[in-house]
Amino acid sequence: MSSQRKAEAVASENIVTTETSSLSDLWKKEDWLAVWIGFIIIAIGAVAVLTGAFDFNAAKFSTWGHGTSFFEQVNAGFFGKLILTVAVLGVLFTVGNHLKGLSVKKYLPAFMGLFLLAVLVRFISAEYTLNRYLEWAFFAILIGILVSNTVGVPTWLKPAIQTEFYIKVGLVIMGFSVLFSNIVNFGLYGLGIAWIVTPIVILFMWWFGTRVLKIDNKPFVITLATATSVCGTSAAIAVGAASKAKKNDLSLTVSISIIFTVLMMVFEPVLIRVTGLGELIGGALIGGTVDSTGAVTVAGTALGETAQTAAVLVKSIQNILIGFIAFAVAVFFATKVENSGENSRKIGVSEIWYRLPKFILGFFAASLIASFIAVPAFGKESVSSINSVLDQYKNWAFVLAFTSIGLETNFREIKEQFQGGKPLTLYVVGQLFNIVLTFAAVYLLLSGKFFPLPNLAL
Repeated sequence: MSSQRKAEAVASENIVTTETSSLSDLWKKEDWLAVWIGFIIIAIGAVAVLTGAFDFNAAKFSTWGHGTSFFEQVNAGFFGKLILTVAVLGVLFTVGNHLKGLSVKKYLPAFMGLFLLAVLVRFISAEYTLNRYLEWAFFAILIGILVSNTVGVPTWLKPAIQTEFYIKVGLVIMGFSVLFSNIVNFGLYGLGIAWIVTPIVILFMWWFGTRVLKIDNKPFVITLATATSVCGTSAAIAVGAASKAKKNDLSLTVSISIIFTVLMMVFEPVLIRVTGLGELIGGALIGGTVDSTGAVTVAGTALGETAQTAAVLVKSIQNILIGFIAFAVAVFFATKVENSGENSRKIGVSEIWYRLPKFILGFFAASLIASFIAVPAFGKESVSSINSVLDQYKNWAFVLAFTSIGLETNFREIKEQFQGGKPLTLYVVGQLFNIVLTFAAVYLLLSGKFFPLPNLAL
């Protein structure tokens, strides 16, 4: 391609990449580095659990307050795990940044500063009352925003603010916990509820946001639509990266999702009890409509053991969609959204491959390895134990990411994003549509009037 054509493409508002892939991408590009870092953590975690040779558990802040003092949990073991956590993540992300061509001398002290903020986030979010109603993501963004909108982000800290890098690593690690065996446990019932309703809700919210509300920020629309219909924060992270959403788009999406997740977690079980829907239908409805996986478990438990099992299975099957949807969004935005108007041209397979978020391939690979290699070889209990170790590393990566989002956000930009309340309208209308459609699918499949009831087991 001529240099003139390349310059025109870069100058266009609808930027279409003209670069090509090379072998050096495998150790220089952020997406691939995220895959390797994620798999290194997965591999070490698996070896630690399967051999029992060493303890690879990351630091975890247990709930404190309500009669339990935080200082009762602070001991040599806790500090040892905290040192292990910062050492593992610090070394891997520093090496990754060095391979990307960034200065180690600038990144390493910045990472330590960001990690201290992440420790503060984990400490605050572990408080008994706050932990019951708000996720750590809320406090990560809040603390970051407080810093950026008061004293400001110091120059020395800025090299460590790499939202996408931390997000990508966290998602690759998360892939190992997404087991395809969950589909077997709930069969076609779960697929009907999670895999048919979800794409329809996404398409509806895309149409409503872009055509009815006429929101120009299309990456934000698709990110909010996916967060609403799949699983909140995790889906927003993956699709936000795939659609190249801005950090402010992601922070606004997560903020809206968290607020309504808390409301639905508290009030949806109450409404289900009042209407007498029963545990099976109620649990499946919660699994398909409450955004956060953790909130789904809490809300399902409020109804009973059967409801909890149904809720977790539906949400687990929904989680499998994250990679597929992110892949589809990346292709759609590359070929249609960002390649439109006067500068539109035919997009080839090589260009789609270049633009495809490679960390999504890591997510898929981790999921497939866990589902079809690890579980048959070592058993589901061993894989569950591995995921217990990996879960904290995933959470630490996400805390670093969301704290970074907050540090790059200011109140004025958030206010401008609301565009007269359109984002809130989009979420409320989309969620109501999601609830109605999910209820229709749940009633059809699980009322016992049309199909035999399934035997649930986790």
